[in-house]
Amino acid sequence: MLTAVVTRGTQIEVLFVAAEGEQSIDCEFPLEAGVESAEPCETGPSPIAPELKEIAWGSGAFIVLALLMRFFLYPRLKKGMDARYALIRGGHEQADASRASAKAEVAEYESALATVRAEANERVEAARQTLEAERAARLAEVNASIAAKREAATAATQAAREAVSGDIADAVADVTSRTIELSVGRVPDAAAVRSAVDEAMSVGVSS
Repeated sequence: MLTAVVTRGTQIEVLFVAAEGEQSIDCEFPLEAGVESAEPCETGPSPIAPELKEIAWGSGAFIVLALLMRFFLYPRLKKGMDARYALIRGGHEQADASRASAKAEVAEYESALATVRAEANERVEAARQTLEAERAARLAEVNASIAAKREAATAATQAAREAVSGDIADAVADVTSRTIELSVGRVPDAAAVRSAVDEAMSVGVSS
Protein backbone atom coordinates (compact mmCIF):
# COMPACT_ATOMS: atom_id res chain seq x y z
CA MET A 1 0.00 0.00 0.00
CA LEU A 2 1.30 3.47 -0.87
CA THR A 3 1.22 6.38 1.60
CA ALA A 4 1.17 9.97 0.27
CA VAL A 5 3.41 12.47 2.07
CA VAL A 6 2.79 16.14 1.12
CA THR A 7 5.39 18.87 1.80
CA ARG A 8 4.84 22.64 1.32
CA GLY A 9 7.19 25.06 -0.31
CA THR A 10 7.37 26.91 -3.58
CA GLN A 11 6.06 23.67 -5.02
CA ILE A 12 3.79 20.99 -3.62
CA GLU A 13 5.76 17.80 -3.35
CA VAL A 14 3.86 14.53 -2.99
CA LEU A 15 5.83 11.51 -1.97
CA PHE A 16 4.25 8.06 -2.17
CA VAL A 17 5.88 5.85 0.45
CA ALA A 18 5.45 2.14 0.01
CA ALA A 19 4.84 -0.15 2.89
CA GLU A 20 7.48 -2.51 4.13
CA GLY A 21 8.73 -4.73 1.34
CA GLU A 22 7.47 -2.39 -1.38
CA GLN A 23 9.46 0.12 -3.48
CA SER A 24 8.94 3.85 -2.79
CA ILE A 25 7.71 6.05 -5.60
CA ASP A 26 8.65 9.71 -5.53
CA CYS A 27 6.77 12.20 -7.67
CA GLU A 28 6.14 15.90 -7.65
CA PHE A 29 3.00 17.88 -8.56
CA PRO A 30 3.82 21.33 -9.97
CA LEU A 31 2.26 24.27 -8.14
CA GLU A 32 2.11 26.47 -11.25
CA ALA A 33 0.51 25.55 -14.53
CA GLY A 34 2.95 24.72 -17.34
CA VAL A 35 5.76 23.77 -14.95
CA GLU A 36 7.03 20.26 -15.46
CA SER A 37 7.89 18.17 -12.47
CA ALA A 38 11.30 16.64 -12.21
CA GLU A 39 9.77 13.34 -11.20
CA PRO A 40 6.22 13.22 -12.63
CA CYS A 41 3.76 10.73 -11.18
CA GLU A 42 2.49 7.90 -13.24
CA THR A 43 -1.12 8.01 -14.37
CA GLY A 44 -3.29 5.70 -12.20
CA PRO A 45 -6.74 4.24 -12.78
CA SER A 46 -9.70 6.63 -13.27
CA PRO A 47 -11.67 7.12 -10.04
CA ILE A 48 -15.02 7.34 -11.90
CA ALA A 49 -14.56 4.51 -14.41
CA PRO A 50 -16.44 1.38 -13.18
CA GLU A 51 -14.66 -1.88 -13.00
CA LEU A 52 -15.76 -4.92 -14.93
CA LYS A 53 -16.93 -6.78 -11.83
CA GLU A 54 -19.07 -3.77 -10.82
CA ILE A 55 -20.68 -3.78 -14.27
CA ALA A 56 -21.25 -7.53 -13.99
CA TRP A 57 -22.79 -7.28 -10.51
CA GLY A 58 -24.97 -4.31 -11.52
CA SER A 59 -26.13 -6.04 -14.71
CA GLY A 60 -26.85 -9.26 -12.85
CA ALA A 61 -28.85 -7.45 -10.16
CA PHE A 62 -30.81 -5.55 -12.82
CA ILE A 63 -31.54 -8.74 -14.77
CA VAL A 64 -32.68 -10.52 -11.59
CA LEU A 65 -34.89 -7.57 -10.65
CA ALA A 66 -36.32 -7.43 -14.19
CA LEU A 67 -37.07 -11.17 -14.10
CA LEU A 68 -38.69 -10.86 -10.66
CA MET A 69 -40.79 -7.92 -11.87
CA ARG A 70 -41.77 -9.74 -15.08
CA PHE A 71 -42.66 -13.16 -13.70
CA PHE A 72 -43.49 -12.57 -10.01
CA LEU A 73 -43.97 -9.00 -8.83
CA TYR A 74 -45.82 -7.48 -11.82
CA PRO A 75 -48.35 -10.36 -12.16
CA ARG A 76 -49.18 -10.10 -8.47
CA LEU A 77 -49.43 -6.31 -8.75
CA LYS A 78 -51.63 -6.61 -11.86
CA LYS A 79 -53.78 -9.23 -10.15
CA GLY A 80 -54.24 -6.96 -7.13
CA MET A 81 -55.05 -4.00 -9.36
CA ASP A 82 -57.58 -6.09 -11.32
CA ALA A 83 -59.16 -7.31 -8.09
CA ARG A 84 -59.35 -3.76 -6.76
CA TYR A 85 -60.83 -2.54 -10.05
CA ALA A 86 -63.38 -5.36 -10.01
CA LEU A 87 -64.24 -4.55 -6.39
CA ILE A 88 -64.69 -0.86 -7.16
CA ARG A 89 -66.70 -1.65 -10.28
CA GLY A 90 -68.88 -4.08 -8.32
CA GLY A 91 -69.44 -1.40 -5.69
CA HIS A 92 -70.47 1.08 -8.38
CA GLU A 93 -72.80 -1.46 -9.97
CA GLN A 94 -74.30 -2.32 -6.59
CA ALA A 95 -74.75 1.39 -5.83
CA ASP A 96 -76.42 1.91 -9.22
CA ALA A 97 -78.71 -1.08 -8.59
CA SER A 98 -79.59 0.22 -5.12
CA ARG A 99 -80.27 3.69 -6.55
CA ALA A 100 -82.49 2.24 -9.29
CA SER A 101 -84.32 0.08 -6.73
CA ALA A 102 -84.85 3.08 -4.47
CA LYS A 103 -86.20 5.12 -7.39
CA ALA A 104 -88.54 2.26 -8.32
CA GLU A 105 -89.76 2.02 -4.72
CA VAL A 106 -90.32 5.78 -4.57
CA ALA A 107 -92.27 5.68 -7.85
CA GLU A 108 -94.35 2.75 -6.56
CA TYR A 109 -95.00 4.59 -3.28
CA GLU A 110 -96.07 7.73 -5.12
CA SER A 111 -98.36 5.67 -7.37
CA ALA A 112 -99.91 3.93 -4.35
CA LEU A 113 -100.29 7.27 -2.59
CA ALA A 114 -102.03 8.77 -5.63
CA THR A 115 -104.37 5.75 -5.76
CA VAL A 116 -105.18 6.08 -2.06
CA ARG A 117 -105.83 9.79 -2.46
CA ALA A 118 -108.12 9.14 -5.43
CA GLU A 119 -110.03 6.49 -3.46
CA ALA A 120 -110.30 8.82 -0.46
CA ASN A 121 -111.64 11.61 -2.68
CA GLU A 122 -114.16 9.23 -4.21
CA ARG A 123 -115.30 8.06 -0.78
CA VAL A 124 -115.58 11.63 0.49
CA GLU A 125 -117.58 12.60 -2.60
CA ALA A 126 -119.84 9.55 -2.20
CA ALA A 127 -120.37 10.35 1.50
CA ARG A 128 -121.13 13.99 0.64
CA GLN A 129 -123.70 12.93 -1.97
CA THR A 130 -125.26 10.46 0.47
CA LEU A 131 -125.48 13.11 3.18
CA GLU A 132 -126.94 15.57 0.69
CA ALA A 133 -129.55 13.03 -0.40
CA GLU A 134 -130.41 12.18 3.21
CA ARG A 135 -130.65 15.86 4.09
CA ALA A 136 -132.92 16.52 1.10
CA ALA A 137 -135.11 13.52 2.01
CA ARG A 138 -135.28 14.63 5.63
CA LEU A 139 -136.18 18.17 4.61
CA ALA A 140 -138.89 16.80 2.32
CA GLU A 141 -140.28 14.69 5.16
CA VAL A 142 -140.19 17.65 7.55
CA ASN A 143 -141.84 19.93 4.99
CA ALA A 144 -144.51 17.33 4.27
CA SER A 145 -145.15 16.88 8.01
CA ILE A 146 -145.35 20.63 8.51
CA ALA A 147 -147.70 20.97 5.53
CA ALA A 148 -149.89 18.16 6.85
CA LYS A 149 -149.98 19.70 10.32
CA ARG A 150 -150.72 23.09 8.81
CA GLU A 151 -153.59 21.69 6.75
CA ALA A 152 -154.91 19.87 9.82
CA ALA A 153 -154.67 23.04 11.91
CA THR A 154 -156.35 25.04 9.14
CA ALA A 155 -159.15 22.48 8.88
CA ALA A 156 -159.58 22.43 12.67
CA THR A 157 -159.58 26.20 12.76
CA GLN A 158 -162.10 26.35 9.97
CA ALA A 159 -164.32 23.78 11.69
CA ALA A 160 -164.09 25.63 15.00
CA ARG A 161 -164.83 28.89 13.21
CA GLU A 162 -167.85 27.38 11.49
CA ALA A 163 -169.05 25.88 14.78
CA VAL A 164 -168.63 29.17 16.60
CA SER A 165 -170.20 31.01 13.69
CA GLY A 166 -173.27 28.76 13.91
CA ASP A 167 -173.58 29.34 17.62
CA ILE A 168 -173.15 33.07 17.13
CA ALA A 169 -175.75 33.08 14.36
CA ASP A 170 -178.19 31.22 16.61
CA ALA A 171 -177.58 33.64 19.45
CA VAL A 172 -177.91 36.67 17.16
CA ALA A 173 -181.11 35.22 15.68
CA ASP A 174 -182.59 34.70 19.16
CA VAL A 175 -181.62 38.20 20.26
CA THR A 176 -183.00 39.70 17.03
CA SER A 177 -186.28 37.77 17.32
CA ARG A 178 -186.66 38.83 20.94
CA THR A 179 -185.92 42.46 20.06
CA ILE A 180 -188.45 42.48 17.21
CA GLU A 181 -190.99 40.79 19.44
CA LEU A 182 -190.52 43.42 22.12
CA SER A 183 -190.61 46.23 19.55
CA VAL A 184 -193.52 45.07 17.39
CA GLY A 185 -195.44 43.04 19.95
CA ARG A 186 -195.54 39.87 17.91
CA VAL A 187 -193.14 36.99 17.23
CA PRO A 188 -191.33 37.33 13.89
CA ASP A 189 -190.69 34.48 11.46
CA ALA A 190 -187.69 32.53 12.72
CA ALA A 191 -186.55 31.49 9.22
CA ALA A 192 -186.61 35.05 7.97
CA VAL A 193 -184.68 36.29 10.99
CA ARG A 194 -182.04 33.51 10.61
CA SER A 195 -181.70 34.26 6.88
CA ALA A 196 -181.19 37.94 7.58
CA VAL A 197 -178.62 37.18 10.30
CA ASP A 198 -176.67 34.74 8.04
CA GLU A 199 -176.62 37.30 5.22
CA ALA A 200 -175.39 40.03 7.55
CA MET A 201 -172.65 37.79 8.99
CA SER A 202 -171.52 36.63 5.54
CA VAL A 203 -171.27 40.23 4.37
CA GLY A 204 -169.19 41.09 7.46
CA VAL A 205 -166.84 38.15 6.93
CA SER A 206 -166.40 38.98 3.23
CA SER A 207 -165.56 42.61 4.01
